[in-house]
Amino acid sequence: MFEKVKKNFGFGCMRLPMLNGEVDYKEFSLMIDKFIESGFNYFDTAHGYLGGKSETAIRDCLSARYPRESFVLTNKLSNPCFSDNSEIIPLFEEQLRCCGVDYFDFYLMHSQNKKSFEKFKQCRAYETALELKAQGRIKHFGLSFHDKAEVLDEILTEYPQIEVVQIQFNYADYEDELVESRKCYEVCRKHNKPIIVMEPVKGGKLASLPDDAQCVFDSLGDASAASYAIRYAAGFDGVFMVLSGMGNMAMMNDNLSYMAEFKPLNETEAKAVETVRTILETRKSIQCTSCRYCVDGCPSGIPIPDVFTCLNRFDTWHDWSAGYYYNKYTQNGNRASTCIECGACEDICPQHLPIRELLKKAAEQFEKEDD
Repeated sequence: MFEKVKKNFGFGCMRLPMLNGEVDYKEFSLMIDKFIESGFNYFDTAHGYLGGKSETAIRDCLSARYPRESFVLTNKLSNPCFSDNSEIIPLFEEQLRCCGVDYFDFYLMHSQNKKSFEKFKQCRAYETALELKAQGRIKHFGLSFHDKAEVLDEILTEYPQIEVVQIQFNYADYEDELVESRKCYEVCRKHNKPIIVMEPVKGGKLASLPDDAQCVFDSLGDASAASYAIRYAAGFDGVFMVLSGMGNMAMMNDNLSYMAEFKPLNETEAKAVETVRTILETRKSIQCTSCRYCVDGCPSGIPIPDVFTCLNRFDTWHDWSAGYYYNKYTQNGNRASTCIECGACEDICPQHLPIRELLKKAAEQFEKEDD
C-alpha cells in the first residue's frame, strides 16, 4: 500500500540533538545520512515539535540535501494551531514552507481524542485533509490517537477513508487501563488499518530500566533494553512502521543495529519482556512520556514533565538528587505550588494523568522547606 516506504523503522523528530537551545544541525545531518545509508527513509514531525524547530531542521538538514522522492515525510494537523476551518489551509502551506517540500507523504489528524475529534469535525478538518489528498498535496491521510479504544472505533467508523492510524504502543502500556494499547491495536486490526507505533520505548523509560528489570535482559546477552521494546512493537501483525525519537548518534547506531535486519522477538526474548513488564507493574510510577503538550498551555509555566520525572525518581530511589533537580527545573519561580488548577494540562494530556493532584504531591514533597 505504501510502496515508497522502504522499511518498518522511522525517525521521529520530536526529540532531536540539541546544542545551546537549538537543533544541532551537524549532528542531525550526520544522523540523517546514517539513517538513509542504512536503507531507511521515513521521517515524522509536527508543527509544534521543538517549538517549530523540528520542521525547519528537516528543511535544512533533509529536504535541502536529498531529492524529494528519496524520503517519506509525515506531518500533522495539531489542535492548538487552528481555531476554525479558514486557518487550516494557511497552516498547511506554512508547514510545507517550513519543511521545504511541496507535499507530505502522510498527513495525520494529530493527537485525536473524544474532545479534539469534536473540534476537528466542527472545523471540517477531516474533509479538508481529504481535499488536499485529492489535489495530490498529501499522499496518504490518517490520524494519531490518544484515548480509549471505543473512541478510536467511533472515528474509524465515521471516517473509513482513514488510511493509517498512529497509536502509542509498547509492552508496558499493552494492558494499561488509561492508554489501552492492546485494545486500540485490536480496533485498528478490526478496521484493517495499517499501524504506526509511537512511544515504543515509552519516552525513553524502557531504555533505562531499574536494575532488577535490566538484569532480565542482561541474562540474554548484550542487546540494549530499547532493542527489546522496539522489536516487541515491530513484531505485531499490522504494524508497518515503528517510530523512535533519537537524540544522538549513539541512539541511532543502537536502533539501526537491530532494525536494519529486523527479526521479531523469539520465544525466550518474549518471555523476558513479560517478566520485565511484571516487574515494572509492581513499581509506582507516573506514566508521563514527556511529550510536553501540557507545558505550552500552562499559564504558570510549570515544567510539568520535569516535575514528574523528579517525583518518579524520588519514589523509585529516594535519593537526594530528586530534590536537587526539582529546584533546578523550577528555579524561575514556576514551582508545582504555582498551579492555579485551571485544568488545561489535563485536557490535553495524552496519558490522561491527574496532573493537578500530582502537582500537589510534588509541592508537598519538594517544597517542604518553604513552610
